[in-house]
Amino acid sequence: MIATVGVWIGALLTLCIYSFLYRDNPFYKFAEKLFVGVSAGYWMVYEVRNVIFPNMVTPVKEGHPIYLVAGLLGAMMLTRIIPRIGWLSRWAIAFTVGMGSGYYLVTYLQSNALDQVRGTVMMPISFRPFSFASFSNLVLVVGVLTSLIYFFFSKEHRGWFGGAAKVGVGFLMVAFGASFGYTVMARISLLIGRMQFLLKDWLPIIK
Repeated sequence: MIATVGVWIGALLTLCIYSFLYRDNPFYKFAEKLFVGVSAGYWMVYEVRNVIFPNMVTPVKEGHPIYLVAGLLGAMMLTRIIPRIGWLSRWAIAFTVGMGSGYYLVTYLQSNALDQVRGTVMMPISFRPFSFASFSNLVLVVGVLTSLIYFFFSKEHRGWFGGAAKVGVGFLMVAFGASFGYTVMARISLLIGRMQFLLKDWLPIIK
């Protein structure tokens, strides 16, 4: 009985969300606000049980009062909802941003910059004998170099330099198109999942 009620609630809320395809209406607004409220409540409980307790409450109980500093910074961030003492949140945010920037600087520089450059420079390119891997590596190196040339604005894009920049634009458009296509595919997979739920679990039309 509980499973059946859950399926009906899920199906009705799904239809309420899809009703926005016709036009904005009270059913869609209800489902939207319900989703936001349930999500906010879920993540609040999740953060309390899986972040605050194991990372602050438990260490303090075990005799490590230094973890109270994190709790104090978190409480200072919440002062933003009180206009009179909202300025306290700036100190907590400044500390968090500064610490995070310093902590992740080396990590992101290593993973998003140095490793990317090393991977591009070390690409093996050899056409004797011809292999698809070597051709792919050549395309990757040309794409990286021409894309960087496009973003080099200290020199006017004319002549061979402008031609290379145009090639870089082509590579960028292909990359953006692939990213957009991947996003569309992900959304279509979500739609297929909802349709299967409606036609298989709610209305047993398909098996």
